[in-house]
Amino acid sequence: MSHIVQIKTEVKDADAVQAACRRLGLEAAQNGHHVLFAGQSADGLAVKLPGWSYPAVFNTATGAAHYDNYNGSWGKQEELDSFLQAYAVEKAIYEAQKGGYSVYEETLEDGSIKLNISVEGF
Repeated sequence: MSHIVQIKTEVKDADAVQAACRRLGLEAAQNGHHVLFAGQSADGLAVKLPGWSYPAVFNTATGAAHYDNYNGSWGKQEELDSFLQAYAVEKAIYEAQKGGYSVYEETLEDGSIKLNISVEGF
């Protein structure tokens, strides 16, 4: 039986953040206190997205994302969306494998990623 699932992403797993960074070829996320713009700051894992002036900072205790891309002037929303997709994929794969499921990943024409998750042997 097949099921389609959409996932709302809250970034709460530091290991999945690092795996998403590796997947996208980004520098490892740095934990700490990070400056955004004009004295604004946030605590958490900072991810340097391509073309962004300031990092996106993820508080893994709350799942919140803090960033300032000035409506696209300081960084394209697509880069953040790509990171969040990679994070969700890495987290889903980890959880599926932890539960004893096998995972097959397929990138679709529109750039979305389809995960086929099944019980081992089926």
